[in-house]
Amino acid sequence: MQTDYQFAIIGAGFAGIIAALRLKNSGRDSFIIFEGSTEIGGTWRDNHYPGCACDVPSVVYSIANEPNPNWTEFFPAQAEILAYMKSVVSKHDLAQKIQFETYIREMEFVEEKGYWKLTDKNGKITTARMVFSGAGPLNRPQLPSIKGIENFKGKNFHSSEWQHDYELKGKKVAIIGTGASSVQIVPTIAHEVSELIVFQRTAAWIASRGNRKISNIEKTIFRNFPFLQQIIREIIFILMEIRGRLFTGNKFVHGAFTRMFLKKLAKEVHNPEIRQKLTPNYKAGCKRILNSDDYLPTFNRENVHLVTENISEITENEIITNEGEKYKVDCIVWATGFDAAQIRTQNKIFGLNKRELFSEWLQNGMEAHKGTTISGFPNLFFILGPNTGLRHSSMLHIMESQLNYAMQMIQKLEKKAENAFFNVKAQAQKAYNVHLQELFKTTVWVSGCKSWYIDDGGRNTVLYPRLSVHFRKTTKHFDEENYELRNN
Repeated sequence: MQTDYQFAIIGAGFAGIIAALRLKNSGRDSFIIFEGSTEIGGTWRDNHYPGCACDVPSVVYSIANEPNPNWTEFFPAQAEILAYMKSVVSKHDLAQKIQFETYIREMEFVEEKGYWKLTDKNGKITTARMVFSGAGPLNRPQLPSIKGIENFKGKNFHSSEWQHDYELKGKKVAIIGTGASSVQIVPTIAHEVSELIVFQRTAAWIASRGNRKISNIEKTIFRNFPFLQQIIREIIFILMEIRGRLFTGNKFVHGAFTRMFLKKLAKEVHNPEIRQKLTPNYKAGCKRILNSDDYLPTFNRENVHLVTENISEITENEIITNEGEKYKVDCIVWATGFDAAQIRTQNKIFGLNKRELFSEWLQNGMEAHKGTTISGFPNLFFILGPNTGLRHSSMLHIMESQLNYAMQMIQKLEKKAENAFFNVKAQAQKAYNVHLQELFKTTVWVSGCKSWYIDDGGRNTVLYPRLSVHFRKTTKHFDEENYELRNN
């Protein structure tokens, strides 16, 4: 069997970079990375709004075998994370493997030959025996359906499409949404605008962030004694796993953290009426817990206003609520998140018997085996596939766990015929997902709130219902008995 490459990787974000490193470090050099943009970075390239930063400590939000002793902050900002990713690519000379401005619009598994045929937006075809999809779930901006949205004459844009050439100084700005991006944007621009109106549909639980600068002494120590940075990484990871128990049903941990969140709210927001509006009416963790030390105090500013009434209509220059209140604004920022719970895309992935993956997911809900492989779509690995999300720790840990699993499958497959492929059994995939949904029943995510984790069918298709150590254990060994091996 002759293919252009043994492996194709879709996307040059963290997932694609980690996959490429695993292949290269194992001596597998026949791979290509397709990147639709002009540079690497994924979500850390696309999201560059004011205040954009990671809510996971830098020492943990790093590739395991690529420690960075030069982090300048405990919680790194977007530019520093992107610079780190570029340094890793440069160090391992991965740029020569990346084909930029190449958007893969269609993939088809050629069953009789046992390889994938990938077609880019210009119609060029590339073949590869195995494919890693590292496109990620947070790349489809979501806008609400509001009457008159198209009539607004001022400036408006999604937080992930920030327009830096637009001058905010002295403007009346509305931010729609109070999720992770909003919590970072609001305190960053509040001092700059003349008026900031924050439209909140649901209050968020806010935890302390505790960011700080990393001293030159610490950097020197990490450079000269890297094992010390590794020890700190492990300690922080353990502490984050303890915090993760507030999501998975530990009442003591959940109660302790809830009291801390409420104490923080009472301390940082002076006005009782505003404080009440900022108090969530659902269990902590049911929606994403956000980390910030300056978001809540921002509502003590005279030029910042919190609106909790629903928006009924948008006119040429006003936002009108259901209560009839009108807010004249110059700019609207849509901090309304992404469509992550289900796939809505024009891309096509055709597997066995011409089955189309995204159509099936849209109809039946997203589902995979161990978040990585999908029945009917052989030799395809989804990095950060369905039910791999975390709310307490580093997603890079999940990616590396998936690569542990995938590399074992690759080793097995390379010993077979050139056109052989592994296809996860449908019943094994179903059993895995039935078990996952059972595990959700004891978690905070089924406590009654409405969140973007839940698809239209009422299933949580985004998160992993246990701790990251459990996912690492789940993906430690390739379960060959759950796959059928086929030769043609």
